[in-house]
Amino acid sequence: MNREFYYRWELQLRANPAALWPYVADTNRFNRDTQLPAVTESAPVLPNARRQLRFQSKWLTANWTEDPFEWTYPTRFGVVRRYKNSPIKQMRVVLEMTRQPDGGTQLVYQVWALPRNLLGMAMIPIVIGQISARRFRAAFIQYDKLAQAGAVPVSLRHASHLSPGAKGRLETMKQRLAQAGAAPALVNRLVDLVQNADDLTLARLRPYLLADVWEAPRRDVLELFLLATRAGLLDFQWEILCPMCRGAEDRVHHTLAHVTSAAHCQTCNIDFEVNFDQSVELTFIPNPAIRAVKAPDFCVAGPQVTPHIAVQQLLAPQEQRVLSPVLEAGRYRLRTMRLPGAQHLQVTAVGQSQVNLRAEQDGWPSHELKLIPTPSLQLTNDTGEEQLLILERTVWSDQAATAAEVTTLQRFRDLFSDEALRPGEQISVGSLTILFTDLVNSTHLYREIGDATAFGVVMNHFDVLREAIDAEGGALVKTIGDAVMAVFRRPVSALRAILQAQQVLAAPPAGQRPLRLRAALHYGPSIAVSLNNQLDYFGSTINIAARLEKLSQGSDVILSDAVCDDPEVADFLTNQQAQRQLHVTPFSETLKGFQEECFSLWRVGRGEEVKG
Repeated sequence: MNREFYYRWELQLRANPAALWPYVADTNRFNRDTQLPAVTESAPVLPNARRQLRFQSKWLTANWTEDPFEWTYPTRFGVVRRYKNSPIKQMRVVLEMTRQPDGGTQLVYQVWALPRNLLGMAMIPIVIGQISARRFRAAFIQYDKLAQAGAVPVSLRHASHLSPGAKGRLETMKQRLAQAGAAPALVNRLVDLVQNADDLTLARLRPYLLADVWEAPRRDVLELFLLATRAGLLDFQWEILCPMCRGAEDRVHHTLAHVTSAAHCQTCNIDFEVNFDQSVELTFIPNPAIRAVKAPDFCVAGPQVTPHIAVQQLLAPQEQRVLSPVLEAGRYRLRTMRLPGAQHLQVTAVGQSQVNLRAEQDGWPSHELKLIPTPSLQLTNDTGEEQLLILERTVWSDQAATAAEVTTLQRFRDLFSDEALRPGEQISVGSLTILFTDLVNSTHLYREIGDATAFGVVMNHFDVLREAIDAEGGALVKTIGDAVMAVFRRPVSALRAILQAQQVLAAPPAGQRPLRLRAALHYGPSIAVSLNNQLDYFGSTINIAARLEKLSQGSDVILSDAVCDDPEVADFLTNQQAQRQLHVTPFSETLKGFQEECFSLWRVGRGEEVKG
């Protein structure tokens, strides 16, 4: 039984390798499209990301150990599987793509299959040599058509089965979404997607990715998905992402109350602290009352599972390998799963064309290397044990709707006010802009015009603030008497919002009383907590912002240096001063509870310059 069967298929495709890569390297979708059975993991992940998998079909049950996929973007990937109780003993698969002078691609797909017994000898030529050969070819030709058309996997169509009564409910939901202010064109796209996309796409809908595909504003699409969840068209799910492989852990959480500050990645075998800024992503799936989505795994670790990884190679001790990846401009790191630290690299137009990158037991060099986008890399494993070398982009994808961003949207807080962490849980949200405001002379107002009338004025002023905050992508966290706390992701958004609110309150329609509003902004790291069953924030950033508000005289805004140092804020203030719209006055002050520090501050106001 030592005869190894070898098959080689070659296709001339019209799309280039980079355009084909998202399809051919999505091995989960490829295995589904070629009618391979679904798989499950039968045991925890082994060292160097080896996995123990199994499938069970009507005719056969198989268990195997799968080596980590190896790949070089965008030209080559492969994998080795060693079977335990199957007619096949071992299988190796390699796909290679070579760009042709006309811009197309020569795709070569190779399979080596070693039988275990006579059944394997008889089965391999039929199953792989004939049946799979036809399916492989059909899938690659279909992917080439999609790549040429500029389509992306989220637009793939597939036979779908809506739940009983779903069509009628969809029409009602479309009307409700339009009444809630959603753009009809986006509503129609979402409904079409839910009706016609394949289950693999619908199992994990990412609103920012879809917004880019639809060429629509990201906030509009995210808010549409939130409205659709409230309407019953979609459900949302919080996914916890590993900081190393950036893959989602096996469990998804359907409420923030189930998200904890500590998590474990089985693939990387590491414990990590969860933060809202990178570790928690909000994704969506159709509500089962509309369409029950079933998306089993057909492959669990192909290249598209971790698209930020440009190169992954498994090297034996003292082994060397030369590769020629195509790298985007930006910063990268080369690491292994067994050695601490990493070699940092920067891809730029001016850099080295050839470099030897060595994994050594003593650690990595501290200096950053510069590479051109198409370098020749010699990878060397200079250690005494096998190493999985991983070359990955350090920047996180901006197509993730993170918890830090979602929870600072007014629409989210209005629609899902009960979404909060478990009592006592504290999770970092990264850096936020904190706004505190307070009405000037509100006590005098109540005495002058009476409690009922003054209360109405205060409520109206909350409406003005809410509208201005929402328009700039922020969220009103809470009111304290006639004071407000709000959060924003970007400092310049917070500054524009409060200046707009102050202007509206200072010049109300005829017959209404003008109001002056103290306000202050600070930017820095914050912690998310639950307070009074609602999502809230605490930490030094919040304490400082609250104290800065006391320094405002009304109709001005106090800015901390963290806000003023933001490039967008600096450009905004420079432009406004040039147009004589704003005055900016620097001053310094100590704050209660922070007496050991003297804060550099700026007072921003309209009209006549306000003295500090």
